[in-house]
Parts: sequence; structure tokens; C-alpha cells
Amino acid sequence: MTPISRTGAGRASIATVICGALAAGGLAAAGVTALVPVEASASSHREAPLISGTPQYDNTDVYAFVSPDKPDTTTIVANWIPFEEPAGGPNFFTFAEDAQYDLRIDSNGDAQEDLLFRYTFKTHTKNDKTFLYNTGPVESLDDPDLNITQTYDLELIKLKHLKAVSKTKVADDVPVAPSNVGKASMPDYNTLRQQAVHKLAGGAQTFAGQADDPFFLDLRVFDLLYGGNLSEVGNDTLKGYNVNSIALQVPNSFITESHEQPVVGVWSTTQRKNAKGYFSQVSRLGNPLVNEVVNPIKDKDTFNASTPRDDAQFLKNVTNPELPKLIEAIYKIPAPAEPRNDLVDVFLKGVKDLNQPPHVTPSEQLRLNTSIKPAAKPKRLGVLDGDNAGFPNGRRLTDDVIDASLQVVEGELLGAKNDLGDAVDKNDKKFEKYFPYVALPTEGSRGPLAKGVDGGNDVRSQLGDALQPAGTQGSDDMGLMAASAGAGAGGIVLIGAALMWWRRMRNRAY
Repeated sequence: MTPISRTGAGRASIATVICGALAAGGLAAAGVTALVPVEASASSHREAPLISGTPQYDNTDVYAFVSPDKPDTTTIVANWIPFEEPAGGPNFFTFAEDAQYDLRIDSNGDAQEDLLFRYTFKTHTKNDKTFLYNTGPVESLDDPDLNITQTYDLELIKLKHLKAVSKTKVADDVPVAPSNVGKASMPDYNTLRQQAVHKLAGGAQTFAGQADDPFFLDLRVFDLLYGGNLSEVGNDTLKGYNVNSIALQVPNSFITESHEQPVVGVWSTTQRKNAKGYFSQVSRLGNPLVNEVVNPIKDKDTFNASTPRDDAQFLKNVTNPELPKLIEAIYKIPAPAEPRNDLVDVFLKGVKDLNQPPHVTPSEQLRLNTSIKPAAKPKRLGVLDGDNAGFPNGRRLTDDVIDASLQVVEGELLGAKNDLGDAVDKNDKKFEKYFPYVALPTEGSRGPLAKGVDGGNDVRSQLGDALQPAGTQGSDDMGLMAASAGAGAGGIVLIGAALMWWRRMRNRAY
């Protein structure tokens, strides 16, 4: 493997070589996702028995779209760790160190990955004698007060017939944006986000860190399809939750077979190291919502460990889907006749004359035609509403895949027009206009403030002092009293409460 310099110039030169080498070198999605919303726990949030118990390895969503501000590039976003509670400390959310997080690209439609971008992470602890994730306000990614940090390496693997023909590390020890502990701990989180964007040569860039969960939907679908009478719709269940995101932006020439063949297939996998030191695949995601409703419980773990080239084993789950039957039983909407060959074509091949590669081998992937320019005003239903730059031609952050999927599974492509949906039409937070595009994560300090507090940062400068030993103080109370001196209302409330607690403990001891 070619060694990498720690300098920006070293990284750039290697990336340039790789760029040159690579340059030399549908409704299907709608149909599949249409099968999924009923049993989908937010795309791939806790979708299979085994992976639901190991959230660090659980890939929740994959997005692939032509970058709106750089249409000569494609952006891929993949998310992990579902339902991150922003205040879930003191052990906040990190990528697993014993995992390989992969973005896989099929450039020619043969159901085999041609390019593999592999992210591996390391965790660093400055002070293991404190319980704190950060020991003071964090103003930069190298701030000494950021106690727990992560870095990652990015490796590019080029394959032919599933055999690696080259492996090159294109990024080394890149910092990860931390979990957003709260306003006192991270007063300017946007600065931390920007510092975590790492540029590569040739117009490529990469990011890893926490983000707002971009998937929007009403998850009360599990209560027998929205309460059995559609009384349980309109609430974005994922509002306020975060995920860990990996984003990669690369020139279209990096990933496409040629100018004449601009369609690529995209999916993500997670491999976990076992007790013997070998890696095995534990999570897989391409199109949203596939493993939740298309596959019955007996097949879910198998699907997570499978590859697109072996998807024929799940064909019956597509031709005879469970979801339309459930909708018919509860809402009396007739299920389309089986076998659902309309869904098979779209699910496995891509939409003809849109995002179907020539000589395609049927397989489940998120397919994107990189030659279609971004829409000036994206429509949330994508292709169903005449916007060919949207889902199922790839997947943008703003695409409403739940509504599109529900409508397709109920026969929209067969002439049975309908307006089914969950009444959640957009994300609760606005997405960014520039890479990595995902919205900033919700901070752990959200929620109502304590009584008598005006919302200022009164405590931050005093907190570190209050946690230190008293030193030369003449009594147990002096250190806390000194720490509270000059503090505003918020500092007095916090330090006062700590003082009362200390007095109670001391009195019990005596």
C-alpha cells in the first residue's frame, strides 16, 4: 500500500493519481420501497432481529444524488446508529472501532461492486479519570476540552470480478465531528461541523460525524397501520433524534463506467470483527425500507449478510408482498393482482430510459443516473411527480420515500391512482445548502430551561473550576462558594444545588 504523508500535499498527490486511474478505468426503487413502509422502522432503523441489538453497526439510510451546487459530482450519505437521543450521555455516540463501514459502487450494472470506499475509526481519550465527554466549552476539534475524539482512515479499493486489484489509503487520521452535547459545551457547533469536512484532490471531499436524522415519517404505522383508521398520522417520529453520518462527494468520473454509461448502483454495508479476528457483514442497505416489509422475519438477518448478486433468493418476497394484503384487510383497498411483476422490474433493474443500466443484472441497489441535472425546485415525490432527479433515481435528502412507496405498492404504476401518505412531507430541520448537506444535529441541551434561568451561558466558565480540588481553601464549602462568585443566575442555581447536596452528604457522614 502506498504510504501517505501527513501533509495536505501528500494526500492530494495520491488522490490525484487515484482520480486519474478511475477516470481511465425506478420505479424499481419505488416499487421496493413501496413494499416497506408498513413494517419499516424508519428505513433500516432496527429492521432485523440481530442488528437491532447492535446499533453501532446498524446502517439506517443511504442517499445518493447529484450534488445540487456541484452537478459534476455525486454525493453519497450513509447513516448509522438509529434513535440517538441527543442528551444520551455521558457515553455519547461513536462509530465502532471493530467495524468496516463501506460505500459500494456498481459502475456497470453487473451486480458486483467495482469500487469500495472503506471507513475505519479510532477512538482517543485525553483523560480517563473523568466521566465527562468534554471538560469545558469546545471551540474546535483539537480543543483540549474535547476529551473523547475519533479519527478515521479512508481506503479506496478497486475491484474486478470481486477481486481487489488496488488498495489505496486516500485519507489518514481525519477528525470526526463529535456528538452535540449542548449549547454550553459546544456553543458554535457549526464551526465543528465545518472543521470535519476534509477536502481531497480532484473536487472530492469527505465527512464523518453526528447529524440530524434526515429521514422523516410517522412511525406509528406499526400500530396496525396508523391506528387502523388513519388517526395516527402527521407526527414526525424521528424529530429530535440524531444519527452518525458518513458523507462522500466525488466527481462523477470517479464512479461511472463512462460518459455513455452514467448509471451507478450504490449500497452500504457494515462488517464487524469476530472473536477470531475476521470481518463478517452484519448490515446492508441500498434502497430504503427494503428489509422491513419485503422480507419476512425469517429472511431479515440473511438479507443483512447477503450481497446484491444473490438477491434472487428473495424474489418471492417481492412478487407476493405482504403489505398490500394488510392494507386491504384494514382499509378495504383492493390489493393489486399477483405476481407483482411491476415491482420486480423496478426493484431489481431500475427504470428503463431513466436509471436502468444496459445489460443490467437484476439486483437490489439504489440506482442513480449521474447525467440528470439537479432540479431547481425538487419535488418531494420525485419521479412520481415528474421530477426525474429524485427518488427512485437515487435518493435526495428531501425525497418523501414513504408517500412515494405507499402509492406505488397500491398500484400507482398499474393505473390505480392514489394519494396515500403519512402526512409527514418534510424534515423538521432544514438541510444545509453545501456538503455534507445533512442538517446539524439536535443539541443535548434542548428542552425547557430551569426556573429563574434566562438562557445565558452563565455556568460554563465556572463549571471547570467547581470540579477542581479546593486546594488551599479553609473549609469544604469554600471551593464551591468561590466557583459561584460572579456567576449569573444559572451558575448560582447549579452551584447552589451542588453545595446543598454536599452539605447533606457531609451531615450524614457525621
